[in-house]
Amino acid sequence: YVRIFQNVDLSSNFYFSYSYDLSHSLQYNMTLLQMPCDTGESDELNTSGRQDSFDIFEEEGLPTQVFHSLNNEPYAKYVWNVRLLEKVKDIIHPDWLLYIIHGFCGQSKLLIYGRPVYVTLIARRSSRFAGTRFLKRGANCEGDVANEVETEQIIHDASVMSLTAGSSSSCVQVRGSVPLHWSQDISTMMPKPPIRLDQADPYAHIAALHFDQMLQRFGSPIIILNLVKKREKRKHEKILSEEFYPAITNLNQFLPPEHGIEYIAWDMARYTKSKLCNVLDRLSMIAESVVKRTGFFVNRPDFYCHTLRPDERWGDLGGKVTPNGRLQTGVLRTNCVDCLDRTNTAQFMVGKCALAYQLYALGMIDKPKLQFDTDCVRLFEELYEDHGDTLSLQYGGSQLVHRVKTYRKIAPWTQHSKDIMQTLSRYYSNAFSDADRQDAINLFLQVFQPSESKPHLWELPTDFYLHHSDTMILPHQRHSYTHWWTDGVLTFLPLPYDEGQCEKNRRKVKVKRVNRYDESIDIYTEFFKPYELTSFDDTFSIAMTNSAREFMPKTVGLDPSPFTVRKPDESAKSVLGKSSKEEAVLQRKTAASAPPPPSEEQISSSSEDDSEEDREDDGTASQRSTPIKLAEPSDSIRTHEDQPQQRLPPVRETYGLNLLADPPDEDILIYHRFAHLGQNQHKVERRDDTKKQDAVISL
Repeated sequence: YVRIFQNVDLSSNFYFSYSYDLSHSLQYNMTLLQMPCDTGESDELNTSGRQDSFDIFEEEGLPTQVFHSLNNEPYAKYVWNVRLLEKVKDIIHPDWLLYIIHGFCGQSKLLIYGRPVYVTLIARRSSRFAGTRFLKRGANCEGDVANEVETEQIIHDASVMSLTAGSSSSCVQVRGSVPLHWSQDISTMMPKPPIRLDQADPYAHIAALHFDQMLQRFGSPIIILNLVKKREKRKHEKILSEEFYPAITNLNQFLPPEHGIEYIAWDMARYTKSKLCNVLDRLSMIAESVVKRTGFFVNRPDFYCHTLRPDERWGDLGGKVTPNGRLQTGVLRTNCVDCLDRTNTAQFMVGKCALAYQLYALGMIDKPKLQFDTDCVRLFEELYEDHGDTLSLQYGGSQLVHRVKTYRKIAPWTQHSKDIMQTLSRYYSNAFSDADRQDAINLFLQVFQPSESKPHLWELPTDFYLHHSDTMILPHQRHSYTHWWTDGVLTFLPLPYDEGQCEKNRRKVKVKRVNRYDESIDIYTEFFKPYELTSFDDTFSIAMTNSAREFMPKTVGLDPSPFTVRKPDESAKSVLGKSSKEEAVLQRKTAASAPPPPSEEQISSSSEDDSEEDREDDGTASQRSTPIKLAEPSDSIRTHEDQPQQRLPPVRETYGLNLLADPPDEDILIYHRFAHLGQNQHKVERRDDTKKQDAVISL
């Protein structure tokens, strides 16, 4: 048992904080400070934080400075050692209790003309119904789903360190398995085992328990983005959608219409195979509508410049506006089958849209919109890929297979071999090592407690009965099928019930009297420690990813802004010694806008699974993020602005290329594209005729 317990590596992906509650969001922790509490019933003065009982005001006869602080209970769902601490919680001092979360924490510094902005990503993995990929699917009898992760992105203006005087913003989104009783049998050793529904749930009882938890924590609206496939030759993922949508419809008929659960179904895999549309453009449209519905948290009121120069997108923003800022109401819940690759890309696009609004709310940019291939978005994309890789390793056993670059169709050709290796690694982990990892998780979370009268953990044929309590003991009271939410939840909507000022929430908060120089109160004493010998490397986080150091080119020329579009292959590590004239030409080039999404008929006709046409097109697929529109046969020349460093799409008809971006005194690059034995080849030819503006390219 000791060996199994030690299989949980506490040195990897477990996080704690002495002075901040990581189990709650920034909005909850900041809202808690505004809750009225009675300071008369506070605990005794805590002097443990004083530096060797030294008071700088003692010689002058001044009294010790005392502050009142709040001590609240953590959210047990995201605390992984809450059951391990239950037996000692009542007999030791609360300062000895250290709650840990499991998931991912990443932080990067965005420099905007020297002004530091910290971009922090915190992912909290649920400790209920936790486990590995094929062993934990769907939901248990209490409404807890597998692979449930709450992701919060926090934007903080680091030029002001104080939380009360500084500016900060946060946005929360959730991923999790489809809340149904379903599983996959891995005994057949298939790469994709068939999905089966274990129990019928005609009244959506399990989904009701799950969304009741979400209404209490996030408020309304709850927006579901379902990314599973809708059209398949052999029914596989479609089984989940056919059960999930009727469950949402059944629950919505009892909720008030203004607080109903919103359902968005989009077959992301089929759109990826289609050559007529851009996946990320469609995701950005969904992200824009979601952020406008839920809003985000800001701890400061709007700037006056937003009133002087109003933006139409900012005026339609949702959430709740307060005198002190804005509150997020509701949340986006994204899911596919595994909640790994497709889900992470969708969450990145929502986070990118929210990042633009957050920077606009903090006064960093003049319009709430960010473009790809900027230093800011590259930094944010790398942060989200680390986030996705970490969560994928914890649940699936390998890193991400499909990344953001894969869906942008700009991934290098070497990425295909890496994807194959990740797929094999995931298959090996699921087949051979997931059972041992599941036993370690069950023992660490105290789902299984060893006893002499019970069989050992490794003797159990399944852990189904450990995670489904109703299979062993009948529930005392059954949940209502119509009044499926907790009493009092509707009175606070659209705000979350957990943040409301009610008697139940006040009992979770205790007022504590602390010394002014306690490390949990005085941020200067905590970081700089004036009574201890410290070093520069330990005081400052110099290893943090920096946008100016890692992503900004060495020769930026005219504009060092992190919001300027760079060349796709340009970064601080790859570009050295370019002339300032070429940099100026580069900065004048803008990314081409994508065409509007085609109709469903066009997509379905062009994206049939495993067709011969798809196999031919995959070999000659374009590496651009935006498709180029080909000319009609009657047109001999078609003007189109393009960047010379990008590859062109497969050519089937005569079309033209406009090189207006080149200055008149420089040579013109002519691209010849021709077909030879079924393979596309390129040849670059330099012409001395500088008056020629258009180059006709023929097959």
